[in-house]
Amino acid sequence: MPKRTKEQAAETREALLRAARKLFTNQGFAATSVAAIVASAGTTKGALFHYFSSKEDLFLEVWTALQLEMDAAARDAAAAARSKTDPYAAFLAGCRVYLDWAMRPDYQSIVLIDGPSVLGMARWHELDFQLGMNNMTRGAAYLASQGLVPEDRIRPAAVLLQSALNGAGFALASSYQDVTREDLFASFEALLRGLKHSA
Repeated sequence: MPKRTKEQAAETREALLRAARKLFTNQGFAATSVAAIVASAGTTKGALFHYFSSKEDLFLEVWTALQLEMDAAARDAAAAARSKTDPYAAFLAGCRVYLDWAMRPDYQSIVLIDGPSVLGMARWHELDFQLGMNNMTRGAAYLASQGLVPEDRIRPAAVLLQSALNGAGFALASSYQDVTREDLFASFEALLRGLKHSA
């Protein structure tokens, strides 16, 4: 395939992903038609089905891209927040980024609202754990190295903390009136710091 043709193919695929992300954010998955996506991307249905087997397959790629972007932002924030005086600072900085993203319209609509219904809750959790559990486990392992989490509870702590963050994200996406991002972060911080006392 000539280089320009490969570039055009990549551009078409990216245009479809950008269009789908915008439409899924603004209209939701169910209300977004394939025709609307290809019209917005300036291409054809044939092109869409060349790159993606279905609208659900396209959604999964958009969902995954958002998760990876959030994960990268959280890791960057954690690295920047490393502290010699507070061993929890990096972990908490990464988790705050997640709560910030849980307030974003694209992340809310695609990952937290439509994600469970389109992918199925069991698959949503499976994919989410695949994407995020390594970071949570590394964070818990670091705290264990500082004597703040028992060594034999690293994995359970990682599972518990990731589940707590997901629950907070779903609460924010549901627009609960009696909880705020700051309230949830403060409670999560108390939970994290309290793991030492439960040893």
